[in-house]
Amino acid sequence: MSDATVLQQEIAVEQKHVDLVYARLAELRRNASRAEKEGYQLAGVGTFGALVERDAMVFHAARRRHALDTEYEGLVFGRLDLNTGATHYVGRMGIRDDSSQPLVVDWRAPAAAAFYRATPADPLGVVRRRMIQSSGERVTGIEDDLLDPDAAPEGMRVVGDGALLASLSKATGRGMRDIVATIQREQDEAIRSPASGVTIVTGGPGTGKTAVALHRAAYLLYSDRNRFAGGGILVVGPSGVFVDYIATVLPSLGEDTATLRSLGTLVPGYDATRVDPSDVAAIKGSLRMRRVLERASHDAVPDGPTELRLLYRGTLLRLDAKELERIRRSALPRGARRNEVRGAGFDRVFDALWAQARQQKVTGLPEKPDFEAELADRPDFRDFLKAWWPRFTPMRVLRWLTVPGRLRSYAHGLLSKEEIARLQGSFDALDAQGPTIADVALLDELDELMGRPRKPQRKTKNPFHVRDGIQELSTANERQAAARAQQVQRDEDYREYAHVVVDESQDVSPMQWRMIGRRGTYASWTIVGDPAQTAWAGDPDELDRSRDKALGSRKRNSYALTTNYRNSSEIFAVAASVIRVIMPDLPLPSAVRSTGVEPVDLVTDAGRLPDLVREIAEKQLADVDGTIGVITPVPRRDEMAQWVAGLPERVQVVTALEAKGMEYDAVVLVEPGSLTKDPAGIRTLYVALSRATQRLTTLGTDPDWRP
Repeated sequence: MSDATVLQQEIAVEQKHVDLVYARLAELRRNASRAEKEGYQLAGVGTFGALVERDAMVFHAARRRHALDTEYEGLVFGRLDLNTGATHYVGRMGIRDDSSQPLVVDWRAPAAAAFYRATPADPLGVVRRRMIQSSGERVTGIEDDLLDPDAAPEGMRVVGDGALLASLSKATGRGMRDIVATIQREQDEAIRSPASGVTIVTGGPGTGKTAVALHRAAYLLYSDRNRFAGGGILVVGPSGVFVDYIATVLPSLGEDTATLRSLGTLVPGYDATRVDPSDVAAIKGSLRMRRVLERASHDAVPDGPTELRLLYRGTLLRLDAKELERIRRSALPRGARRNEVRGAGFDRVFDALWAQARQQKVTGLPEKPDFEAELADRPDFRDFLKAWWPRFTPMRVLRWLTVPGRLRSYAHGLLSKEEIARLQGSFDALDAQGPTIADVALLDELDELMGRPRKPQRKTKNPFHVRDGIQELSTANERQAAARAQQVQRDEDYREYAHVVVDESQDVSPMQWRMIGRRGTYASWTIVGDPAQTAWAGDPDELDRSRDKALGSRKRNSYALTTNYRNSSEIFAVAASVIRVIMPDLPLPSAVRSTGVEPVDLVTDAGRLPDLVREIAEKQLADVDGTIGVITPVPRRDEMAQWVAGLPERVQVVTALEAKGMEYDAVVLVEPGSLTKDPAGIRTLYVALSRATQRLTTLGTDPDWRP
């Protein structure tokens, strides 16, 4: 019998089971819809108790139906044939038949662990592991690993060359590839690490660090939903491009309650995408900036009033600049938060004016409370107080650093003249272009330093509230939105997450660790990164101290990923030769597959460069089915984007920094020589060279770009 016939017969076997699963899924969806309808019928009883019961039924039914809808695509992806004769199907969610027998085991359940952990050396009772590939409800392919040949029953068929390598040849698509079906043992151990403490995952390019981090988030939500869905999971990535890239992964795993943020959007109200040069980012990211900001947060208001003159009952009351400065300093000692002690500053102004009025024996001077009430009613006095001690926003104070004299004053003794000059050049663009990603951490620090004025608590109005805890849900869309939104309601600047995931952690600066740490005070953590890919150009010891302070004394569980699943061996050989120049002893991951296609290095003149970039991108569109990344130097991104304008959306233009953490089926790396000026640039080049899964073309005007 031919291999093709065996394959078709085995596909037919799996299709029969998949059909059974989808039939059961349809039945469960009908049951969920019926429960919603029955819930509304309870309202006819006419009692408040019936309405409460109705809302509970509607809530749970809507949530269940949402989960069933989310898991529709690729629901069943694996099968385990055990040496006991039992068969387990593994998928995105657990489904049982009407007699409670499992049709599909949730990938996060303990029974599915062997799907990822079993190896020929340690099969864990698994005889055959099968990957099932689907499109919609139709099985399109299967790949087998025979893990325990001695235990295989007579007639067991084995199809394909192995599930993992087969999956790695697939196109990645626009979003991050979901590797739930191809997680291997070392990755699975990190995913199922203890929920408490800190899980640290390190590994070189293509080892699946990001996938491990996201699957760990989904696993934690599954294993202890009350804790992690209730407290929330925060996932922090390096850039908005990266967050968009991973945004589909958790929903595809059945989880949509996690919060995804980039370092430039972690503070509410800001969406920073600008990137500072590495030397400027190192200054802004240094802990010395905290002292600079502390000085700024305690300084007098630029162009604020320097004198208070009030004519009170025919007597001139006057506070000069020296007295106002003394009052401000006494009300704002070091460590005090400016917005929180604003009232104390006002009280001291009243005290000084009262003492002066008594000293000058103002005619008809009332008691102090009445004196203060009279002054508080005067518009000129209120205007003075608002101008002398306004409510400060972080951006208002950060803008003070755009004034050269003030920046020099705040940074004196903390930063060198050269560092101050570089900072000044960056802050000069703040008003016109908005904050950089590094500035967002400074804004968060200022928010911490100044505090927030107390506001009266407001009750959040529930749009579905009727009375006494009863809610009215109207349309189907409202019911589904209410089921999701009311599961967890958090403030915009929520800071009590139960778990924090930090991806590309090697690039998080000390000031950014402080920013993230404020949101993870009560959290367990998952930290993933690769020191060899760091873009941090500052003090490495300071970076380590800041990270350790953010993580606290929590127990560490460390995992190293050693296999590069992304790159072909031909592509990774080029990337490895670059990083070895500055890190010759670095342990690199092993690339496990070969395509036989060598990377292409082209040299041209500047005039020919635009046409050649477009020509190569068009060729890659024909060579691969997935995405093509055109990786450019940071300053030339917009220029080079015009060169490929009009090509299909599969062609994506990103900078070398934006490419971090991402992968493409083909990469066109433009002007690699612009990245080799220093060790930080060489590490960035290493990142850019290791993004491609199938094709890599380097193109530039410098023939000697390799360091």
